[in-house]
Amino acid sequence: MDIKVFGPGCPKCKAMEKNARQAIEELGVEAEVTKIEDLNMMADHGVMITPALTIDDEMVVSGRVASPNQISKWIQERI
Repeated sequence: MDIKVFGPGCPKCKAMEKNARQAIEELGVEAEVTKIEDLNMMADHGVMITPALTIDDEMVVSGRVASPNQISKWIQERI
């Protein structure tokens, strides 16, 4: 599973990355979390508002920090 967190490094973006890693750890699934801060890469992925999160290249949230529980639900839907 490939999880990408998009954001320029602001506190909300860091919180999203932390929550994603926590969700993965709690579920015990194998997933790679990548933090993307490059504006061109964000645009390439269709990110207009940060923070944003994709799972296997599908945008699941943009413009707000998702909780670890919400991220866990999105991961479980894809297992």
